Amino acid sequence: MGNAQKSAAAIAAVLQYIKTEEEAIAMQVALQAASPQMPMFARQPAPVFKPWGVSGRQAQMQMRNLMQLRTFRKL
Repeated sequence: MGNAQKSAAAIAAVLQYIKTEEEAIAMQVALQAASPQMPMFARQPAPVFKPWGVSGRQAQMQMRNLMQLRTFRKL
C-alpha cells in the first residue's frame, strides 16, 4: 500500500468520524426539540460512545492477553 493510499485512508477515517459526531449532535438536538422539557435535576446525561477510545482499550486488552499467554518470549 502506497503512502498516498495510506494518507487517503486516514483522511477518510477522520472525515467519517467527524461526520458521525455531527450526525449524533444533530440527532440529540432534534430529540431535545421534539421532547417536552424535563426539569434539569431529573435529566441524566446519555453515555457518550467514543470509537477511538474503545479501539485503544481493545488493543491494550489484546496485548495484555498475548503477554499473559506468553506469546512474546525473550530471545
